Amino acid sequence: MTAQYGAHEVMEMHEVLTDTINGINQFQLYRPHAQDQQLVQMIDRHLQFMLNEYNMMVQTLNQRGMSQAVPYRAPRNFSPTYGLNNPATQAPNTSMQQMDDRDVSSGMLISYKSSTVFKMMAALECADPQLRRMLQQGAINCSEMAYEVWQYMNQQGYYQVPTMKEMTTNTMVNSYGQQQQMNPMTFGGQNHIDPRMMTHDPNNMNTMKYLSS
Repeated sequence: MTAQYGAHEVMEMHEVLTDTINGINQFQLYRPHAQDQQLVQMIDRHLQFMLNEYNMMVQTLNQRGMSQAVPYRAPRNFSPTYGLNNPATQAPNTSMQQMDDRDVSSGMLISYKSSTVFKMMAALECADPQLRRMLQQGAINCSEMAYEVWQYMNQQGYYQVPTMKEMTTNTMVNSYGQQQQMNPMTFGGQNHIDPRMMTHDPNNMNTMKYLSS
């Protein structure tokens, strides 16, 4: 290796590249079991992107192409379907021949979720700014592809979204309020008061008198 990297960077990149190889190989195994053409096209598109991203990481690691990481552009025209509608019972398959589109898309989603966390954790261990940005973008790419897979699963009814009662949801959402303005004295602003300039009110220990400077 021609580059000078820290031990953590080298080991993290080793793990990320191995994970990427495993992901590509895993999707190639899934490909023959996909029946729906929308899913087939998605797998092919993702495989090509994953391969290009892998090659870019190898080139960058060896300083043979310090180009900026390419973001994945996922479709945006989507409205999630919420609620449960007779979800199907799930159980392990008894043979490989039983693998269907639901199994394939579910495996893809889990793979992307894992890789998203994996790459972001690796980025936090990188000192080299190029590798760090590349891994950060790689984590975002995985999350975008994961969401695209989830969209497909949601549309097909494979991944339904349970909801709470409306009153419970509203209670949770409305339990947080906005902070209108921060007090600069709390964060060391210009009006910060030196603790040495405080005196206790002898008549009320819960109040403080601030001596102006």
